[in-house]
Amino acid sequence: MRQFFRKPRIAFHKSLFFFGTGIFMLFIISAFLYQYNREKSFREQLLNDVLQSYNYTLLQNIENDSTALTHLNKLISSVSDKDIRVTVMDIAGNVISDNKHSGEEKLNNHLDRPEVKGALKKGESYALRNSDTMDEPFFYAAKMSDHYIIRSALPFNVSTKSYLSVEKRVIVFFVVMGLCTLAMMLFFSFRLGNAISSLREFSYKAESDELTDLNFNLPNNDLGDITEHIIRLYTKLSQAKKELSLEKEKLSKHLQISKEGLAVFSAEKQAIFTNTLFIQYINVISDKELSSPEGVFEISELSRIKYFLNLHTQQTNTSNKAEYLSENMLVNKNGKTFHVECIIFQDGTFEISITNITQQEEETRLKRQLTQNVAHELKTPVSSIKGFLETIIDNPNIDPQTQRQFIERSYTQANRLTGLLKDISILNRIDEAHGQFEKETIDLGALVNELLMDSATLLEEKRMHATVSIPEHTVIEGNALLAYSIFRNLLDNSINYAGEGKNISIRCYRQDIDSVYFSFSDNGCGVEEIHLNRLFERFYRVDKGRSRKLGGTGLGLAIVKNAVHFHKGEISAKIRPEGGLEFLFSLKKSNNK
Repeated sequence: MRQFFRKPRIAFHKSLFFFGTGIFMLFIISAFLYQYNREKSFREQLLNDVLQSYNYTLLQNIENDSTALTHLNKLISSVSDKDIRVTVMDIAGNVISDNKHSGEEKLNNHLDRPEVKGALKKGESYALRNSDTMDEPFFYAAKMSDHYIIRSALPFNVSTKSYLSVEKRVIVFFVVMGLCTLAMMLFFSFRLGNAISSLREFSYKAESDELTDLNFNLPNNDLGDITEHIIRLYTKLSQAKKELSLEKEKLSKHLQISKEGLAVFSAEKQAIFTNTLFIQYINVISDKELSSPEGVFEISELSRIKYFLNLHTQQTNTSNKAEYLSENMLVNKNGKTFHVECIIFQDGTFEISITNITQQEEETRLKRQLTQNVAHELKTPVSSIKGFLETIIDNPNIDPQTQRQFIERSYTQANRLTGLLKDISILNRIDEAHGQFEKETIDLGALVNELLMDSATLLEEKRMHATVSIPEHTVIEGNALLAYSIFRNLLDNSINYAGEGKNISIRCYRQDIDSVYFSFSDNGCGVEEIHLNRLFERFYRVDKGRSRKLGGTGLGLAIVKNAVHFHKGEISAKIRPEGGLEFLFSLKKSNNK
């Protein structure tokens, strides 16, 4: 994860306060300086007006009376009581008279003085500067007439400074304005800073998934509204994230327990998701051990899938691609049949699924074989019935005894055909329609006793004896017809193949909380061991000629196996050491478990 390193910084509200205060203070200082200079200029102009009025009066007196220059001090005192310095010059700037100068030393030409220059240009002017002759500051005001330039000056002392200084109330106004501005900026910046602090705290906690309390002290302004809106969006996104995470977990668990191997890869052929079966199946197909899902691209049997991926994942233009592309194939390896499918999505990612269809293929083969066997088994009795009837029809003069014999044989074959169709119907219902069988509580002891009563005649004909050992109240929840068919077909199998004078034993040898366990055995001739694993196959016969002679359909033990499985049990056959065959099977007490 990328790390960001930042230098220590000032809090935003402090930066905002200093920045805003700086701008406002700069504005206030600028305004103060402007107002100060304006006020100073105004006062200088007032002082200039006073001195110019003196100058005007003095000029009038001098123009009207040239002898007035000899009495300049007296003339000045008549005009003003202030300590005014008056200098009279001609138009060329030569000093004619100066009331502050003794006359012992001739004064320099004043034409270069700024106030004199201004007067020559504009008629009158003023300046605040140091005197070149007296080396102290003066406020000068000069005025020009037709023959003279007169300049009056006041020393820049305390009284003059106070006259020219700005009023204190102006300074107080700007100071108060600056303090108010400072207070307002302080309030605004801290208020805004609190809102930003709340938003920052929210973002930090949201990033680290530590956000448990969504109650923040938000200001009642636009920033507070924005922060509240962001919090609402976060709440919705957080809820959506939780729901998405839950769905992702459910999907992951579903894919893990799926009956097909599945792997999702990036466009660079790196595994994003893989379930257990995928690794297991690619190792069954591969000739060498594979520890990673990427090993699927090394399996030669899947070269067709690899070619398909190389062909389509190299296309860079995705705008014209279909929503997805797919390729599938069948692989037969190590006695298993797998259906392999590859799907490429628009973003270049793809998935490979591997499904073990060995059982489906086996079921297809068995159904095909069953169809062939059914056709063969039906053909035999039908052909016999047809042959006997054709003989009777083609020979109308056949003797009655032979005719009756043929009819009896046709009847026997018809019964065999009826039993065959009945057994096929039962097997189909067990295989395809479990829900069609009603369930009820079955007393197995009573059911077996009823079976023995129904078969008493057959047992007597074969001089066979049946022993039953089933405790009272041995009950299960299941289908009575199928439970009856289990014991009926096992009994018929013993009667038909054990031999005359043999004993049959039906025994419940164990019960637990879930199941009951039975042993059904006889002391007959039994079968060879090589036949044990195929006894429950449909239409399988140990001795085909003998079975057809005895009228068996070849489906009895297949019905027994399927009926036991319907009751959530298991069945197996074994050869008894003392001779005969024994069937061991279990039945669940409750078929819902």
